Formats: sequence, structure tokens, C-alpha cells
Amino acid sequence: MSLPLENKIAVVTGASRGIGRAVALELARRGAAVVVNYHQNAGAANEVVSAIQATGGRAITVRADVGDFAQAEALIQAALDTFGQIDILVNNAGTTRDQLLMLMKEEEWDEVLRTNLKSVFNCCKAAARPMVRRRQGRIINITSVSGIAGQAGQTNYAASKAGIIGFTRSLAKELGPRNITVNCVAPGFIMTDLTADLPEELKQKGIEATPLRRWGKPEEVAYAVAFLASDEAAFITGATLTVDGGLVMGG
Repeated sequence: MSLPLENKIAVVTGASRGIGRAVALELARRGAAVVVNYHQNAGAANEVVSAIQATGGRAITVRADVGDFAQAEALIQAALDTFGQIDILVNNAGTTRDQLLMLMKEEEWDEVLRTNLKSVFNCCKAAARPMVRRRQGRIINITSVSGIAGQAGQTNYAASKAGIIGFTRSLAKELGPRNITVNCVAPGFIMTDLTADLPEELKQKGIEATPLRRWGKPEEVAYAVAFLASDEAAFITGATLTVDGGLVMGG
């Protein structure tokens, strides 16, 4: 029995932990070969590759700071050199530097916009040409409900994530005639290693704000990404799929 993403090649940025890790594992489970991008944590990235290979999948790690255009190009080229093509690009790399605007430093703004938004431009620009040549491809950008509804103390983060949504819609119009879809997934409160150490009071507030009354799991975001990467989503482009337990109710 063939797998739904068999013979597909996926690049996942920021794939060493959290949502990126879950996405890499899920795409591999569905048959894709995965390029696991990381910036600093080589050990965690190697663990993701080992987990994929343990179940018979194919995966490699590629270190790259995707906020830098040359390194993003090198990442995409590594995928092409190793596997000969790229079918799926998941732009997941991201960071936060939460602070009230009046206290926010310029470098805190610049770092978040560079990592979260410029990286999407960098990787999409590098991947678009080989996808256009083959007249097929799936691009999935990880945004956030903060980019839809905003969040106090996150002007930098919300701006970057809202920018991803606008970027996605524009690129979807550019690449649609070439049979390439471009979509967003917007997670709500998701339990990862980055959020596990938050004060219990904040965790409880997140639960109370979410109609389903719980935090989400990284795997639940990964399922949405895998759907948008599949043939079943071939007529969906320019969309933002919220995976948030009803938190923003579509904005």
C-alpha cells in the first residue's frame, strides 16, 4: 500500500523541536523524505532524523540560519543535491522576544522580523524556481493566532506573523498558475518545550480562553500541515487554517 506522500521531498525549517519536529515526523510517517533544518541544536535535529530512519524513512539534517538569504539558498540547494527535487516547503522557524512596545529594543524587533518573516521570503524565493520548473509544489507557512488577533507585548511577533499571512496570499496568486499552492497554518496555544515552563497561571488563562478548554499538541498542528501538503488539498491556496481550539473563531 502506497503512502500519501511517497516520493515527495519536504524541507522543514526549525525542525529540531516543538512543532517543527512534529511536522517532520508526520510528513515522514506519510512517506516523504525530509530535510530537517536546524540552526543551533544539532543533537536534537539528529534525534529527529534517527526517529525517521528507525521507521524506514529517509531524512537528513542541514544546518542553516534561514534568516540569512545565502544560508536559506544553501538549504534548498542541499535538498536538491541530495534528493533531486523539492515538493513541500514548511516554513516553521521562529522566535519570540516579548516586550511592551515602550520597553522593546530595536534589536528585539529586528531579530523577530528577521527570523520569523524574512526567513519565509528567503526560503520561498529559493524554493520557488525549482517548484515552478516542475509545475508542482506545496508551501506551508506557520503563522500564529497572534498574527490574526494580536497580543499585548507581542507587537514584533504579531507583526511578523501577520506579515506571513499577507505574504502567503500574495505568493499564492503568483504561483497558483504554476500549480503550486501556498497556505498558512495558525496555531493557538500549543504545548511545547518552550511553553512547558510557563507559570501555571498563564497556562490556565490559555485554557480558559480556548473553547475546547485545553492546549493543543504539536502533532495536531502537524496533521494540518500534512493535509495541506497532500493531494487532497490541491484546490486550497491562500488560506489560513487555524489550529487553535476555537480561540479566534476565524478572526
